[in-house]
Amino acid sequence: MGFLPVLPSSILLDPLIQQWLAEDVGRGDRTTEAILGNDLRPGRAELRLKQAGRVAGLPLIERVFRAVDGGVTVQYEVQEGADLPSGTSVAYIAGPLSALLTGERVMLNLIMGLSGVATLTQRYVQQIGDLPTQLVDTRKTTPGLRLLEKYAVRVGGAQNHRFGLDDAAMIKENHIVAAGGLGAAVERVRESVPFPLAIEVETESLAQVEEAIAHQVDIIMLDNMSLAQMRQAVTLIRQKSSRTKIEASGNITLETLRAVAETGVDYISTSATITQAPWLDFSLRFLPKS
Repeated sequence: MGFLPVLPSSILLDPLIQQWLAEDVGRGDRTTEAILGNDLRPGRAELRLKQAGRVAGLPLIERVFRAVDGGVTVQYEVQEGADLPSGTSVAYIAGPLSALLTGERVMLNLIMGLSGVATLTQRYVQQIGDLPTQLVDTRKTTPGLRLLEKYAVRVGGAQNHRFGLDDAAMIKENHIVAAGGLGAAVERVRESVPFPLAIEVETESLAQVEEAIAHQVDIIMLDNMSLAQMRQAVTLIRQKSSRTKIEASGNITLETLRAVAETGVDYISTSATITQAPWLDFSLRFLPKS
């Protein structure tokens, strides 16, 4: 694949890794401590892919194991974002046996989950790869894993929508109700949000689309509209505002994705690439001494 995204900064990521390890280790790795005690004998293990897919999160292997023991080394056999067949040797990991045993589960959970997201995302992207519409994710993510799940979406070839509520002003149905109307919501937001945050409005009808156009918002989301409504909305927006971006959302599936893109929208947002992604299976096996 082309340009690869960069993992989140260590300032953000390393504390999360520590939390995940602490959750798993608790008051101690009872089994490993009972078998090895203070024995720091070295070991070597192979990480192998057990089903075909796109791998994501490989740099985390080293980050997780080194959080357990700084002496662990990783020899990567493939590149991040590679599309691989089942049975591929992905990496060899060397270090104290106790560290490999203690860090194994957290590492595997991360790699399997992120690779699953990247693999499913790639399938979605391939459906519209010849069209100008871009696929983006949503804020429907696993608490504590948003940074990495959105990273995996990028590895899969899609783009990220906002990471949090502070990334943009997105006026949804409940905001409109709370404000007493779409126009009132837009004006209140415009008075308070800092430059240069974009303002996006979720619309469910052509009447709301026209109101959003009149208030010159940056992005208009077409939420749960039929294909016929979307085509009408796109025509309406393009006629009146060349600068406004158009996003489609709501119950997007692999089966409906291309038809939605063909309506002419700029973006399609879906949570499915994260919320419906099955884990990609990996195994970690210790190797005998040579």
